Amino acid sequence: MLDTLARTPARTLRWGIDLGLSATRTVGRALRLGLDAGIYLAVDTVRLRHPLRETLLQAWFIVSVTAFPAVLVSIPFGVIVSVQVGSLTQQVGATSIAGAAGGLGVIRQGAPIVAALLLGGAAGSAIAADLGARTIREEIDAMRTMGIDPVRRLVAPRLAAMAAMAPLLCLVIVFMGVGTGYLINVGAQGGTPGSYLSSFASFATISDLFVALAKSILFGVIVVIVACQRGLEATHGPKGVANAVNAAVVIGVMAAFGVNLVITQLVSMFMPTRIG
Repeated sequence: MLDTLARTPARTLRWGIDLGLSATRTVGRALRLGLDAGIYLAVDTVRLRHPLRETLLQAWFIVSVTAFPAVLVSIPFGVIVSVQVGSLTQQVGATSIAGAAGGLGVIRQGAPIVAALLLGGAAGSAIAADLGARTIREEIDAMRTMGIDPVRRLVAPRLAAMAAMAPLLCLVIVFMGVGTGYLINVGAQGGTPGSYLSSFASFATISDLFVALAKSILFGVIVVIVACQRGLEATHGPKGVANAVNAAVVIGVMAAFGVNLVITQLVSMFMPTRIG
């Protein structure tokens, strides 16, 4: 028994080291996959060899699975933000800045985060399931045998489609969230249209929108690379595909949230909010 207790810390340490090394290798493979896909995308676009049809099909698929949920999510999100901000501003006697506070919350944080959730939960899961099914059916191995690089043929078009559709999805969420906040503030909280719009224009700038769009593109790239990696590395039949889909959603969304934390800190340091 004493020997077992003595070996327990060593086993725990070994398990932690193995887990850290495995995570490091996984991150390295994901970075390599993203780099290869980006290089293939750039080179094939310049040489006019990019599979445009596949990219358009993937772009339409991403729109079809995320556009309507984005509207359904952004409306209650705008209502929640407007109600909470409006209640707080009324208590402190600053109802004139309700539009600015709600609008900035939606643009800077709400829209990119909602876009990341939808891209990871809807589009990312579908991409991981598609590539995972192809992997366990040995279609990916067959492509390699025929001299077709699956990264160039499958990953690069999905990367291009995601990078193109992510900012459009973010714009939809911004429009619906801010519009819903405006209707709630003016129609239910006794605000005036002029006060809402003037306060929003005083605080929000075009750079805030550009940052939100850039964040959505980055989140989309992270989600699609994670989904493609998990799908291409799926094993053990249908159960492996299910595990790949679950891992793609969880890892992709968590990675996007972590990157958002870093970007938010950098933006607050170098691009602080200014009035006027």
